[in-house]
Amino acid sequence: MTKPELADRWLSMEEISTYLGVSTDTVYKWIEKSELPAHRLGKLWKFKASEVDAWVRSGKAGK
Repeated sequence: MTKPELADRWLSMEEISTYLGVSTDTVYKWIEKSELPAHRLGKLWKFKASEVDAWVRSGKAGK
């Protein structure tokens, strides 16, 4: 999957953890702290790669 394709679709918890190279536990911790841009759809969390990329570039991922 190329970068433009990722930015335009919703990613699952597993996909975003692989994309960022971290565990799903880390992703959940970032969501709890209201740092990681995430959207809840029923019981599932979904992520836009473009929003996550902007979050990483802002430096908030390193905190």
